[in-house]
Amino acid sequence: MQLWKGRFQKELSKTTNDFNSSISFDSRMYKEDIEGSIAHSAMLGKCGIISEEDAAAIGEGLKGILADIESGKLVIDPEAEDIHTFIEGELTARLGDTGKRLHTARSRNDQVAVDIKLYLKKQIDEIRKLVKELLEVICKKAEEHAGTVMPGYTHLQRAQPITFGHHLMAYAEMLLRDLDRLSDCKDRMDVMPLGSGALACTTYPIDRSITAQLLDFESVTHNSLDGVSDRDYCIELAAALSIIMVHLSRFSEEIIMWCSWEFKFVELDDAFSTGSSIMPQKKNPDIAELVRGKSGRVFGDLTALLTVMKGIALAYNKDMQEDKEAIFDAVDTVKMCLTAFTPMLDTMKVIPQNMRKAAAGGFINATDCADYLVKKGLPFRDAYKATGELVAKCIEMGLTLETLPIEEYKNVCDIFDEGVYEAIGLEKCAYGRSPVGGPNPDNVRKEIERVINIIS
Repeated sequence: MQLWKGRFQKELSKTTNDFNSSISFDSRMYKEDIEGSIAHSAMLGKCGIISEEDAAAIGEGLKGILADIESGKLVIDPEAEDIHTFIEGELTARLGDTGKRLHTARSRNDQVAVDIKLYLKKQIDEIRKLVKELLEVICKKAEEHAGTVMPGYTHLQRAQPITFGHHLMAYAEMLLRDLDRLSDCKDRMDVMPLGSGALACTTYPIDRSITAQLLDFESVTHNSLDGVSDRDYCIELAAALSIIMVHLSRFSEEIIMWCSWEFKFVELDDAFSTGSSIMPQKKNPDIAELVRGKSGRVFGDLTALLTVMKGIALAYNKDMQEDKEAIFDAVDTVKMCLTAFTPMLDTMKVIPQNMRKAAAGGFINATDCADYLVKKGLPFRDAYKATGELVAKCIEMGLTLETLPIEEYKNVCDIFDEGVYEAIGLEKCAYGRSPVGGPNPDNVRKEIERVINIIS
């Protein structure tokens, strides 16, 4: 069935039909298409554009089609042009002329637009739920390790002592921003395009507010050209999903490093690792690597959407059919990655003694050593220089700041006394950073409480 066939004398070639068809990917929106059609027919009946009896019959017929698809009784025809054509054709086959009245005052252009928005609004809710589940696991792990000392890094070089709980909660902050972006995206998406027609609305006396209320949209679009040609919401969602993947990829990169023998800060559960076909000793972090790799896939979806939309004159063009595969793939990929990543993190074993051992090397308490002199009245730049000389001395002697004799300290600066050893203790260095945002364990716990309150 082709809804546009009246103008044409020849049958469509199979090559053209296959190239033009979108049923293989838009069939996932069958429920949203039926919801939109039920609301549209109800509005037509209330406005007297079709009879109340026909509107009721159409509504019941569409509900029957939905029930049959979900039970498996009705199989979506892969040869249909798209899901909209399939459902309307099935309705007409069941109701005859009554079914043909459904498309009154509507175009496939505004029908497609409302279907996508209905579908993506639901997907945003599902993704937000998955992000919250990951946040809960992060908070649980951070609570367990609020006081576990580890080295913090800059340039991938050991920099200053922090706690593992503090490190984990940095990702919680990223994911909270992701939740906000998803909410903002949904708010801007919550504007109903149905009623825009092909591009110029309709001469029928429709009431778009009725349809918007039935479909739970906050408002309606105010320009019919924009209503059918806007895909900003797909681009914006793809951008938000891309940023989620940036965060998951960064986290994955660290987990991949942490579970290597060079770090050995963590060990992944056997259920979330794989082995080698030739090297029996291997335990590979494949999930984290796949998440890191799939980030490029989502970035590609965003680029595809931007490229498709950048040169399209108003209003609808067939190029816009390319929106669905890209945004659907981005949604599916992010959901899959979150579903795999969360239990991997939840079951991950942390090895505190290795973190503590790494923190003891690399002179990550050097800043605290300089601060010790500053608190005794020495200008920071002088304290910085003195500490640098001490680090050089330690390297020369094969010692650390903790094991360097006090005489060596005094040779560099006579302000030093035995109290320096307490000042540069790793726990004191990490826990002493207590301003808001610092790694002090109490700060970490307060931050965990804040995040839990936000996502509850």
